[in-house]
Amino acid sequence: MDPPLPPKNRNREPKRSQNQSSTPPQKDAYARLLSQHCSSKFSLYLEQYAKDTAFQREGNGPTTLLKVQSDRQNIPQRKRDQVPNDFSDSSDFSPSSMKSKGEESSLSLYMEKLSTRSAQPDCERKQGVSDRQRWGQRRDTATSHDGDVESGEELSTLKPNDSRKHQKQQKKSKDSNREVTSKEADSFVGHPQSPKKASTSGQEQEKMKKLKKKNLPKHPEEEKSREGTSKSGFDSQMSPYGKDNTMQQSRASSANSPAEKSKNKGGRGSKKQVFESYMAFEEVSHGLKRGELIQGQLRINPKKYHEAFVPSPDDIRDIFLDGIVARNRALNGDIVVRSDTDCDGTSESESLKENMVQKKTARTPRPDVTVEDQHSDQDELIRKVQNTTLTDTEELLEDPSTPQPNGEILQKTAKVVYIVEKKHSRAVTGFLKFLPDKPFAMFSPVDHRVPRINVFLADCPEDFSSRPGDYSNTLFICRITSWAADSNFAEGQLAKTLGQAGEIEPETEGILIEYDVDFSEFSDEVLDCLPKNLPWTIPPEEMRKRRDLRKECIFTIDPSTARDLDDALSCKQLPDGNFEVGVHIADVSYFVGEDNALDAIASQRATSVYMVQKVIPMLPRLLCEELCSLNPLTDRLTFSVIWKITPEGKILSEWFGRSVIRSCVKLSYDHAQSMIEAPEKMFSAEELPPADPEHPIDEIHQAVLNLHSIAKNLRAQRFSGGALRLDQLKLSFTLDKETMMPQGCYVYQYRDSNKLVEEFMLLANIATAHHIYSRFPELALLRRHPPPKTKMVDELQELCDQLGIDIDLSSAGALHKSLNTTLGDDEYTTARKEVLTHMCSRPMQMALYFCTGALKDAQLFKHYALNVPLYTHFTSPIRRYADIIVHRLLASSLNCGPNLGLSTEEVQKQASHCNDKKTLSKRVQELSSELFFGVFVKDCGPLDSEAMVMGVLDQSFDVLVLRYGVQKRIYCKSVAGLESFHHRKVGKKSELTLVWTPEDPEKASEEQVISIFTLVEVQLKADGAPMKYSAVLKRPEENKS
Repeated sequence: MDPPLPPKNRNREPKRSQNQSSTPPQKDAYARLLSQHCSSKFSLYLEQYAKDTAFQREGNGPTTLLKVQSDRQNIPQRKRDQVPNDFSDSSDFSPSSMKSKGEESSLSLYMEKLSTRSAQPDCERKQGVSDRQRWGQRRDTATSHDGDVESGEELSTLKPNDSRKHQKQQKKSKDSNREVTSKEADSFVGHPQSPKKASTSGQEQEKMKKLKKKNLPKHPEEEKSREGTSKSGFDSQMSPYGKDNTMQQSRASSANSPAEKSKNKGGRGSKKQVFESYMAFEEVSHGLKRGELIQGQLRINPKKYHEAFVPSPDDIRDIFLDGIVARNRALNGDIVVRSDTDCDGTSESESLKENMVQKKTARTPRPDVTVEDQHSDQDELIRKVQNTTLTDTEELLEDPSTPQPNGEILQKTAKVVYIVEKKHSRAVTGFLKFLPDKPFAMFSPVDHRVPRINVFLADCPEDFSSRPGDYSNTLFICRITSWAADSNFAEGQLAKTLGQAGEIEPETEGILIEYDVDFSEFSDEVLDCLPKNLPWTIPPEEMRKRRDLRKECIFTIDPSTARDLDDALSCKQLPDGNFEVGVHIADVSYFVGEDNALDAIASQRATSVYMVQKVIPMLPRLLCEELCSLNPLTDRLTFSVIWKITPEGKILSEWFGRSVIRSCVKLSYDHAQSMIEAPEKMFSAEELPPADPEHPIDEIHQAVLNLHSIAKNLRAQRFSGGALRLDQLKLSFTLDKETMMPQGCYVYQYRDSNKLVEEFMLLANIATAHHIYSRFPELALLRRHPPPKTKMVDELQELCDQLGIDIDLSSAGALHKSLNTTLGDDEYTTARKEVLTHMCSRPMQMALYFCTGALKDAQLFKHYALNVPLYTHFTSPIRRYADIIVHRLLASSLNCGPNLGLSTEEVQKQASHCNDKKTLSKRVQELSSELFFGVFVKDCGPLDSEAMVMGVLDQSFDVLVLRYGVQKRIYCKSVAGLESFHHRKVGKKSELTLVWTPEDPEKASEEQVISIFTLVEVQLKADGAPMKYSAVLKRPEENKS
């Protein structure tokens, strides 16, 4: 299900503290001012006034129009002269400044807001334009993270943080004067101010410093109120609600380098605070200890980047961070400290009443914060690693788990007050845009969750200023160097020119850099740690320490393209009818000693990264592909687990130890599958890879069949014991061997040969977990899988009940049985299961490495999906550093290796790092697949396929494209031939009715109902943007033809 949604609490401003009780009357006066002046004439005057205010900051006097309008409105000249100075104070809407300004500040503040808001949409349109062409609408190609064109539906959920009371008036003012505003706004707001811009006189600065001390912004939500919506420096032209969307980009949108901050402290050139200053470290430490503050990992929705979440300590519903200001310059993945926020100036009952009234009376461009109205957008968020300090104290205005009288559940909200660890690399790929008359260029990241970045022209290519068009399609890497509190924009430096957008290698390199994957060559210091005498042979003294298994029938089963073979299997029938089954894992810890350069780089990389066309290895290739890889017909060092096991899969005995093996053949999954499917066939030597003549093909074939038989029994026992497996479709490619370009693609088939290997790897990992935990209860590195989010499971259950799906979500085992219950009995049964599997994946959390000494409650060690108390990773040390630590623990426990030289804290720190790198690796793998599929669609498209609806929103729906296993969103407003569409929702069940314009004018319009499991026809077509494609819905009559 969807992650926690923002509640329908329309008022996002925080509750003011007691000492600010005098502020609300000021706000009331402000609201009254708005409600009394609704005429377009007055609105025009206000906007012109705002424009002139900005000019006066630049040292210009008021325009004639302003003077005339002022006279007409009978506004005293004295007040007009004072307004600019009122604005220069950076305390923004702080109570003290509001008190001192009196009623006069109501008008001033309104002007300030209006200048920010009315001017913003158009200046946003203009600031990214070079040579009269749009350059990306913040999302560069006007696409979402997965290539979907952004619709009004998504942008309409942006939440303006201004007062509810003047929102309608704001809209009227904008509507009536849109034309005037759009022509004039660009002249005074929109381009970020130069970081080098000269500031005010020393006398003014002194004055302003005093004023600032007096009026320091204590409440960032008041600043947030001024800032408007959550799009920091992002364009709004894609939104049909753009005129309602106030933008977060006032004069404070300029980027300030730290060195220049002191220049902009006061006077007419001063800049308003956009973000709250971070708390002091000591204050944060005390707040965490007292439970007043909570630490967690920030997750930003890639499709709605104004929405972010941090885990809730109670693990029921994640905490919502609404907008850029609430995130306070933290980026996706950062470990942050958050402070809970409340509703502005209202009691619980007042907030609830206003919330209920707002829902009935106004349709605003805000996120619908009831759970039901935010379906299917946030799968990406819930499945990310959640690194959180579990603290049980939260002071909240409303209990989010308590249903309200109107059926809504109010959402906990928070703001970031401190960044503990910057997990995000601060490196992004994107495009450089020329800004006329500015000393810097605007860098627009491809990842919409990252702000735009100001880059000084001196850091840009030499001829960029004179020939910016030459770089319109050039992909750059930019690193964020700073992000001032008074700027919507970050500052950065170009790190590298990647090449032309749309080409696989530049795009791939950009992905690797952005996700902090180290793909550099290994240093000489690292390579010096490797054996020097090549070809390397096992030293005789080492052979004497190990169990010699070289004469056994041992073989590997891997993908046909694999070169890092880290696991092998053996199966020998015993005279009593039982079997001796062995899992043999490459002994990487023999080559990677503790505390040397090789160990350091392996621990830092933490995992190999697999992309479509290549692998970024964790270890040097000499180890990955040669010395550690269990290549056939070669003596190799291994760690073995050997069981005596019955044909039914009952384990009778178990042995762990270091060993030496000699693999007799390298089988692919295809080879093993063909053996399983043809148990009676006599395979010839030509049908299989080269094999050791000591072990005839028939012996190998029989071993595979025996392993398959035992694996089936083990698997049946696991699932009957309550395990769960959620298989999701995976796209694979065939590549041209020379160009490495995609020639074809297909959905990867998970077959019996895959299940065979998986079953014994699981068995080995479970056995190793129990062994090392029993020997090292404080040091064992294990892997846990928390249960799914309770609230999301409940919501999924409710949805399934309404859809008529009989599903039991009470446990992992119950869910597995439900998923394997036939969903219909036709050719689309598998598709329905895929859609349901996807729905069930949303509440799931990621599995995590952890140190047992760092987590005191053994109940938390459990692995939900496998339904086992202890689990670890032991079977892939060539590509996972966690497995190397497990091998060291295992060797120490068996007295065949030194004690682990790490403390509990150090193991936990490494475990957390492995979690981070695993998450990034998974994302890089997904992006690589998306990249290649985008190229495939461009080169071979358009591609037609059936698709099944897997989620319905109010203006769009998500489909699973059955032929290729990809998921795409279709926006109703972009469907050609659609006359209209209507959204209907009952409980959790959402439904769209599409009304198609008849091709024959004499015929009636045709309706098409879209709900979960609806079958549609789509066509995948390349977009204008590099590597992007969209799904086009076909007309129903085309489906029938």
